[in-house]
Amino acid sequence: MLHRTLTRLWTVLILLASESLWATGPCAEFVPRLPNVRRALCEAVKLEPSQARSVQGRTLWMRDVKPAETTFRVLVVGAIHGDELSSAAVALHWIQMAAQAQVPGSPGIYWRFVPVLNPDGVLGRSPTRVNANGVDLNRNFPTENWARDSKVYWEQGTHRDPRRWPGKLPLSEPESKFLFGELQSFKPNLIVSIHAPFGVLDFDGPVVPPKKLGSLLLAQVGIFPGSLGNYGGVQRGVPVVTVELPNALRTPRDAEIRRMWLDLLRWMDQRMGVAQRVAAARKGTYLDNKWVPAAPTAE
Repeated sequence: MLHRTLTRLWTVLILLASESLWATGPCAEFVPRLPNVRRALCEAVKLEPSQARSVQGRTLWMRDVKPAETTFRVLVVGAIHGDELSSAAVALHWIQMAAQAQVPGSPGIYWRFVPVLNPDGVLGRSPTRVNANGVDLNRNFPTENWARDSKVYWEQGTHRDPRRWPGKLPLSEPESKFLFGELQSFKPNLIVSIHAPFGVLDFDGPVVPPKKLGSLLLAQVGIFPGSLGNYGGVQRGVPVVTVELPNALRTPRDAEIRRMWLDLLRWMDQRMGVAQRVAAARKGTYLDNKWVPAAPTAE
């Protein structure tokens, strides 16, 4: 009798702990706000807290999908602009696809996802493009001549549009500072930045861009002071694929989200040699269910 009572008590405690985690974790906030994101998906992607916090103290959540041996690094960023809710949702769907495609013990792509860079903008009473300080995070990166060019662009190009204010200084915001730090430490070979709602594919960088991702066709929209594409693709030489979804409040259908993902992988194989890197790393053997690369041979 005592054993049965303790077992029931333990079960109740586990359920309470699970409900508490759900009530305080990222899914409690993301699921009600983001389109096409159900609780099962959000929990399945297993977001992990970073050490960084937003202006209002919200956690910046991440997810690494890491192979046994890294051959290529990709950083995927969603919701730089908080009113582009579909961008965060697509990032969460892609986390699940990356995790499902991983082959245990095998070399492959190291994915790092930051699905919601601007949580204050996403989770405010009404979603906003800017962060809680009123700064457009995608104009806050330290591009060349930022002090001069960003001011001119904001005053003359946007006519002082408050939704596009670049801030007083580059990297003045904790969210842009966090992503800048990830670029320095993670050292991605490719950056994928998901936006909305222009319904095109943009690109900055030194390689041949993809012609399409799903139904999105290449239409390069320009280079802006302080943007991630400018900083990463133009100044650092890291290709930046900017996905502009056609609707900020509604995701494409699940089949289209998958088509975009597969087209991205295909382009990475064709233009960035990812498949060749993985094949070269796989010239090894399995030992105790783990992939052991072949020892280098003398030339």
